[in-house]
Amino acid sequence: MESYASDANQGQAADIEKIRLAVQIAAQERADDCEALLVLLRQLEALHRDIRENLFQPALPANRHGLYSLLKDIEVNGGWPYIQRMKLTELLKMSALPPEASED
Repeated sequence: MESYASDANQGQAADIEKIRLAVQIAAQERADDCEALLVLLRQLEALHRDIRENLFQPALPANRHGLYSLLKDIEVNGGWPYIQRMKLTELLKMSALPPEASED
């Protein structure tokens, strides 16, 4: 029987937490550098894609019971992983300069 319990239940939470902390530290070290943060976000997106395509997809269950277990785990433990991209309009709104005070 295939089991798809959460990382914490499989004893893998410690190494995942180390990765999360390393990424958080890398982001904080670049906090004032928009371009460096963009590079970090691109690397995370590429890593996400690589894991999904080269490791996750080949590891998908080959039978209905395994698929049911996986879907149940996804439902119970937080849904499908997704990396959301900022929309260009959002970016423009956030980076807009404040209106200059008019000189009367």
